[in-house]
Amino acid sequence: MANADNYEASTRGGSADALAEFDEHDRGLIGRIHHILHQTPAIVPLIVLVVAVVVFGLLNPNFWRVSTLSLIFQQIGIVGILGCAQAIVILTAGIDLSVGAMAVLSSVLMGQFAFRYGIPPTFAIVLGLACGAAMGAINGWLVSKMRIPPFIVTLGTWQIWLATNYIYSANETIRSQDIEAQAAALQFWGQRFQLFGAQVTYGVVLLIVLVLIMAYVLRHTAWGRHVYAVGDDPEAAELAGVNRNRMLIQVYALAGLFCALAGWVMIGRFGSVSPSASTGVLGNIQAITAVVIGGISLFGGRGTIIGMFLGALIVGVFEMGLRMAGADAQWTYLLIGILIIGAVAVDQWIRKVSA
Repeated sequence: MANADNYEASTRGGSADALAEFDEHDRGLIGRIHHILHQTPAIVPLIVLVVAVVVFGLLNPNFWRVSTLSLIFQQIGIVGILGCAQAIVILTAGIDLSVGAMAVLSSVLMGQFAFRYGIPPTFAIVLGLACGAAMGAINGWLVSKMRIPPFIVTLGTWQIWLATNYIYSANETIRSQDIEAQAAALQFWGQRFQLFGAQVTYGVVLLIVLVLIMAYVLRHTAWGRHVYAVGDDPEAAELAGVNRNRMLIQVYALAGLFCALAGWVMIGRFGSVSPSASTGVLGNIQAITAVVIGGISLFGGRGTIIGMFLGALIVGVFEMGLRMAGADAQWTYLLIGILIIGAVAVDQWIRKVSA
């Protein structure tokens, strides 16, 4: 395992750090900028976020109010958790197009288990979380064992989970009033408390805790270093003793669990259990957007969960800021589209210079 530890240590931030080492005397301004971006991919989204907050605050001082910022966090709660799922998959050089569908189906399963079969709400939630992990594990098994490209696998399972969702639920919505009366635990993450004069939901707390835990796991544990190693260079990782197939199944299963958590938060956020929840398709797009803008490389092996979180905040800030400025909603899509292309261009530049 000594070889594995040595390899892991060299891939904590993505591509081997040796590729980014330059002689101090030969490194010019561009070289130093590249080195900083290579070592800290989240610095670009952080700068974009700070600038956006300042600009929108100058356009409308109400943007800086605690209540406004709290609302932004509430709006990105579900997308942020889906972003955690998408981020760990993309770090392995994969992609999961089914995260939104898994979230909606998991929420429907929790609701149906409790109301159709009379299962105690707490146990129904546990079963729903387990089903989410199982769906993710299926994705991982197809990718690792069957060697089917992740895009194709998750494009197919996205359709399967979506169809299963409507067939199993019979397109039935469980109303908020019924949940409050019989299964209040399903709405737990939608409950609020006061913090510095702002309303904060437990779903926001869950997102922040999840991001901090995953940031630690990915950076400071052997498992996290293996995730980066598989995405950076799978052949070298296997030579260093990393079981690539097992890692992929674990990553996709964990992503499925996160999606199920997002489904549970979705119930609290919307109040009801609906098979037509908009998080299905929209969740996929927003999660990938947060990951890309957050500096996680679509080629795998580079980026951080903190960057994804900043990317999700950027999307939330742009949506809220432009709305408060009275701008057409289409400007949000235009600016975010520019950010996506810019983020990928920066990633390509870093990889080209590193090569």
